Amino acid sequence: MTDLYDLLARHGIAYERHDHPAVFTVEEAARLVPELPGAKTKNLFLRDKKGRRHFLVVVPARKRVDIKGLAVKIGAGRLSFASPQRLQTFLGVDPGSVTLLAVVNDPEHRVEVVIDIDTWQSDKFQFHPLVNTATLLIPKADLKKFLAVTGHRPGIIDVPASC
Repeated sequence: MTDLYDLLARHGIAYERHDHPAVFTVEEAARLVPELPGAKTKNLFLRDKKGRRHFLVVVPARKRVDIKGLAVKIGAGRLSFASPQRLQTFLGVDPGSVTLLAVVNDPEHRVEVVIDIDTWQSDKFQFHPLVNTATLLIPKADLKKFLAVTGHRPGIIDVPASC
């Protein structure tokens, strides 16, 4: 596995680190993460029915995703949440620590990245640095650089919301 901080430093990718107690839900993050500028994100690791395609979906923290609608939109058939074992195998993180930054552990590009257009409009983004006891604040230009360095080209779409 690639060391995230080493990669960020080697490529001059700017970030601010903010440590906090472990958070496992959006509600816990709202209480325990310091108030920071930028998009608060929720990251979902999904798989298709046959387990051949895997998706890391980044949406605003408060958005409830219509998984069936998303599957149709990205042409993936039926989607479901991937198991903790798949999460560890494909992204090298545990449940509660799912983050866009985990694509650093996907050099074979087996995970497709999907970012909600509302999230992508932000100038800065909040992501866990592979653990849920800290949040990195990353400017958009540096997030683009990170994605280029890892070779992940995100699909920027309007992720369907559930009611």
